[in-house]
Amino acid sequence: MIFSIDPVPGRHGKKIPLHPVPEACVDMMSDTLIRVLSDKANVIGLACRTTDLVNLACRLHGTTPTASAALGRALTGGLLLGALGKPGLRVGLKFEGNGPLKKILVEADSAGTVRGFVGVPGIDVMVKDDGKLHVSGALGTEGFLTVFKDVGLDEPYQGIVKLRTGEIAEDIAYYFVESEQIPSAVGLGVFVETDGLVSAAGGFLIQTLPPSEETTIDQLIINIRKIGSVTDVLREGKAPEDLLSLIFEGIPYKTLEKKNLSFRCTCDRDRIERVLISLGSVELTHLLEEHGEAEVGCEFCRAVYRFDRSELEQLISDIECAGPSGGSPPNA
Repeated sequence: MIFSIDPVPGRHGKKIPLHPVPEACVDMMSDTLIRVLSDKANVIGLACRTTDLVNLACRLHGTTPTASAALGRALTGGLLLGALGKPGLRVGLKFEGNGPLKKILVEADSAGTVRGFVGVPGIDVMVKDDGKLHVSGALGTEGFLTVFKDVGLDEPYQGIVKLRTGEIAEDIAYYFVESEQIPSAVGLGVFVETDGLVSAAGGFLIQTLPPSEETTIDQLIINIRKIGSVTDVLREGKAPEDLLSLIFEGIPYKTLEKKNLSFRCTCDRDRIERVLISLGSVELTHLLEEHGEAEVGCEFCRAVYRFDRSELEQLISDIECAGPSGGSPPNA
């Protein structure tokens, strides 16, 4: 089963202004995810509301409405994939297309945190004939989706599939069928208002496990089609639990987990410092002589880390005292 709902009703809007966002805002989010299981039907279901964290991400990156819709879908999809894994799992989604957005990169974990960015956040607003934001036109229909999973091994798992539509949801559903052989239905939605703010964002992921019943699959498809737009459900004030109750209508299930979600970056000054150290003393000396300081920005959260002359000199001294060393720094 490959099935997706990926509608993004949207209107022309202004670029979201980039404002500093206090760390406390991250902890004030009311986004949640719920995971359920139907034992008799062998079906797993997940649904989430991501409105607050998508708004935060779009403010951080100053995205235009179409870029906001694309980023919001990808962030939501990443959280749904992360929630499928065991504790400690980290997943990454990299969408690379031939459209003006160029790429989307998202990282999420099983604890419900996510971070991400788009290649060109300030792309022109792109709208379809029906008035919906044209995400596939922004990302492109030719390219690749790469899924990374850090399962605790020496090398992370990596699966690559071609973009199916560039609409995000269907591309993720296609990945599951093509790379993991798991029939899946994915629905993602982001509603962008005329002022550029996101008033609703969320999604669902449904997977059938063997042995599965055709009658159950048929009922799920009927129920999903009856829903129409994910954002319509959320804008009516319904919660992820309500969304799953609509999808599982006529199919008994039980709740396994409910957790809070947030946009949170893993970068910090120590990590950035290790990135600078990895450049080596020669490169840092050249940087010091040419600029007198270093400024390093995180692509995921737009945080900027500054190192003055004395701090760079100390790093160079530490490198020269330590001598050659192996290993590579972690990603910021």
